[in-house]
Amino acid sequence: MGLWDYLNLPEEELVERINEARKKRNAVILAHNYQRIEVQRIADFRGDSLELAKIASKTDAEVIVFCGVMFMAETAKIINPERTVLIPDFQAGCPLAAYATADKVLEFKKMYPDHAIVTYINSSAEVKSVSDIVCTSANSVKVVEYFPKDKGIIFVPDKNLCYYTKKQTGRENIICWEGNCYVHDRITLENVRHARQEHPEAVLIVHPEVPPEVQEVADFIASTSGMYRYVKEHPDTPAIIATEVGLIERIKDEIKGAKVYPISERAICSNMKLITLPKVLMALEENVYEVVVPDEIAEKARTAIERMLSIS
Repeated sequence: MGLWDYLNLPEEELVERINEARKKRNAVILAHNYQRIEVQRIADFRGDSLELAKIASKTDAEVIVFCGVMFMAETAKIINPERTVLIPDFQAGCPLAAYATADKVLEFKKMYPDHAIVTYINSSAEVKSVSDIVCTSANSVKVVEYFPKDKGIIFVPDKNLCYYTKKQTGRENIICWEGNCYVHDRITLENVRHARQEHPEAVLIVHPEVPPEVQEVADFIASTSGMYRYVKEHPDTPAIIATEVGLIERIKDEIKGAKVYPISERAICSNMKLITLPKVLMALEENVYEVVVPDEIAEKARTAIERMLSIS
């Protein structure tokens, strides 16, 4: 069957066949918090990059279907070289990851040969392979503090997460790469002003990928897993959530009665939304699209990823 055939199937049949194929192939479906809600609902696990990386490192499934963007599927493959890893849409890339290449990082490193390279998980396998350690938005502070205070850091590729990490650790010897997530970097103080006018009783929780001026006026700064936990632990506290709208959909789906509001209805990652139920079913039934990472790159990247997992 081709994609067009799957697109014409009703949702009930899609879900039924996904469940059948998952069982038949001993597959696990992982979905990031920014996925469409119908995709999140058929997943075995949903979470942020760190949570899903940990799950991928421990799974005994023969097949991993990663509903996310390419760097996430690559990470799953790197830590599971013997397993089949599928991504339902091969075009689901991450513009943030494209800000850095291995060649550019190595060239920059020549100017700071004694600095360690700390790379955000939102990066290519090639960039991870030339890094000392990987981090996520949930553990960037802990990862940087893994190094002695006098050790210089090159933080790749998100400048806003770097700003947050630099401020939280109090370290001035961190050099920030000039990259950003277009979804978070477009969140402005005007968005904050409007959201607080609409919901004056709500706390403002922002992702550390938002610009510094937005971080400065937030009540809390947290990764998507941290945002989720806050709402779950404070179900009666209204919250404005400054991240991609998929997380708000997950919260409303799982935490009944939660009062959460997106800082902007336009905070949508079009790359994440490329994954759909028809594509998930096609991935399972047609074995597409298999993620391949060259052994030499995977081996080096695995070291950086496992170093992160060992301290998280």
